[in-house]
Amino acid sequence: MDRHEYYMNIAMAVRKKANCLGRKVGAVMVKDNRIISTGYNGTPEGVDNCTDGGCVRCRDRATYKASVGYDVCICVHAEQNALISAARFGNAIEDTVVYSTLRPCFDCTKAMLQAKVRAVYYLHDWQHPIGELQEQYALLQSKFPEGVNAVAIDDPEADWANAVAPAAT
Repeated sequence: MDRHEYYMNIAMAVRKKANCLGRKVGAVMVKDNRIISTGYNGTPEGVDNCTDGGCVRCRDRATYKASVGYDVCICVHAEQNALISAARFGNAIEDTVVYSTLRPCFDCTKAMLQAKVRAVYYLHDWQHPIGELQEQYALLQSKFPEGVNAVAIDDPEADWANAVAPAAT
């Protein structure tokens, strides 16, 4: 097992704590071949989890389709949680490598670029559903010094992790 597989397997374990009704995502931040932070997607501390009705976007899947409405979602993404946790506990982020079970969205990409993350490795692909934004998304992701790279390993929980909850009736 190479280091990319090793860290991605850890990200897969971290995502088990995700409490979003949509995708379950885990992220691991690595610096100098050492884990400095992890994160999973879920509501901020002190806010009801999505599984307990905390997020309107998760409750109303008919209005907020997959990959739409992030600006009103109260969940913190896995990559954001990893960045925030590293900062909260005093771990330098510059020159880290991030392993995420899902290719980072626009917001996570921007945050990681601003924090000077040098590379991103992901397990499952994500593309913005609005085709006109693909060029902008690709441009942002091209700015990581060591790129945004897929890790091809088996994910026995892919169906669970990538499932989007059905619309409420």
